[in-house]
Amino acid sequence: MDKLQTYLTKAQDVLKNFYSRKGRKGVMEVAAISLGLLYLQYQIRKHNGWLKKKSVRDEHIFITGGASGIGRNMALRFAKLGAQISIVDINKEALDKVINEINSKFGDNTATGTVCDVSDPKSVKNAIQLCVEFHKKTINILINNAGVVSGKQILNNTEEGICRSMNINTTSHHWTVREVLRDMIQNKHGHIVTIASIAGWVGVRGLADYCASKFGAVGFDESLRFELRATKSNVKTTCICPYFINTGMFDGAKSKFPLLFPILSENYASQRIVNAILQDETVVIMPIILNFAIMVKAIFPTSIYDNMMELFGVSESMDHFKGRKQQI
Repeated sequence: MDKLQTYLTKAQDVLKNFYSRKGRKGVMEVAAISLGLLYLQYQIRKHNGWLKKKSVRDEHIFITGGASGIGRNMALRFAKLGAQISIVDINKEALDKVINEINSKFGDNTATGTVCDVSDPKSVKNAIQLCVEFHKKTINILINNAGVVSGKQILNNTEEGICRSMNINTTSHHWTVREVLRDMIQNKHGHIVTIASIAGWVGVRGLADYCASKFGAVGFDESLRFELRATKSNVKTTCICPYFINTGMFDGAKSKFPLLFPILSENYASQRIVNAILQDETVVIMPIILNFAIMVKAIFPTSIYDNMMELFGVSESMDHFKGRKQQI
């Protein structure tokens, strides 16, 4: 990455020489290319966690679906940074295991948690109350991470399956945020993190319910962000939109061009998310190249976008899906 930084610096020097030869005639070209290079440089710094980070020491971080996958991984990383961790999940055995792991590594009472059905507002209210009482501190960072995927095409899905996807992946965010936001606003301090998906921007065959729920999660985050901006609130928001992650949730999903669209490793994804939170990033698309897919969708006719999605195999990525149909 140091070599890339050197390359960018040299490229800027070349542009300055170009300007000195061309004069004002080439000023727009130089400006456009320079801005592009500066943007690329910023993205590289952000992507690698080189931006200024805030401290989370003694912050109370509440993670839904934190007993496995990237939820568990994030909990361990934040505990290492000195945070107080609260985890909720429906899998009690996995939940107890990760809590014991954190407390054995980072000290007793670092982590607590309880079984919680995030689709049930009463269960959410009770879980948050228990965790606040345990840590004797309101929640500073809320990470809405719990999610499910059916992997079924619309006519093969069930009413129960569709409702489950929507209730866990989208509606639950309302219940958690409503429980913590008032305190965050009053304390002029807080951060709400939405673990969405690139499926919240791009439709995929076989993911009708999942895409609908993740489009909803992305829209929820954006609406919340504008509500907070309107009141000049200090509460931060971050929306994470990754490609497939190899937690097992999308087992069987394929990438036609893995060099362009790699299946993300759990360690990479969780570290990138932690960095995004520490750097107060607003929206994160992983990998970066998927920003171009969103750009094509916004600029070009639908027919061009659809053909591009088929060319790169996005529409067929779920054809061999196996997966695990449980909360993460």
